[in-house]
Amino acid sequence: MPNPKHRETGQQIGRSLELIIFSAGGQDFGVEAVNVKEVRGWTPATLLPDSPAYMRGVINLRGAILPIVDLSARLELPEADPTSRHVVIVVWIGKRLVGLLVDAVCDILTVSEDALQTTPNVKCETVEALVPSLITVDDRMVGLLDLNHVLPALAEPAL
Repeated sequence: MPNPKHRETGQQIGRSLELIIFSAGGQDFGVEAVNVKEVRGWTPATLLPDSPAYMRGVINLRGAILPIVDLSARLELPEADPTSRHVVIVVWIGKRLVGLLVDAVCDILTVSEDALQTTPNVKCETVEALVPSLITVDDRMVGLLDLNHVLPALAEPAL
């Protein structure tokens, strides 16, 4: 797994966000570092019957069953068969831990909230929900993911 670099970009006027930048389906995306528990290498997942196409299955993460979302498939981007070079970013979505299968982690950035730009209206609810804002980093566009829309709304388990 490559060692991501940490750097600051943009003028620091508003609140600062620390972002983990990664590639999925040939595109760059980011999530707020505060939502990331860990980054780990790819491990084959156990498939679950009748699950959405973007669900790779589940893995055992130190005794906890962790669902794995293929982020390329979820974003309807070109998928690749996972190899040992792929990584799983373990994130908090609400009170749940979920693994996001991505191609690679690329960078760690600190950006000003003022640097975020709203994603243009392209009449696609998936885009508007999953990637509500963009940031320009050097010569590339990075979509900031809204983790709350990665999985469909789920009922909280009964205690």
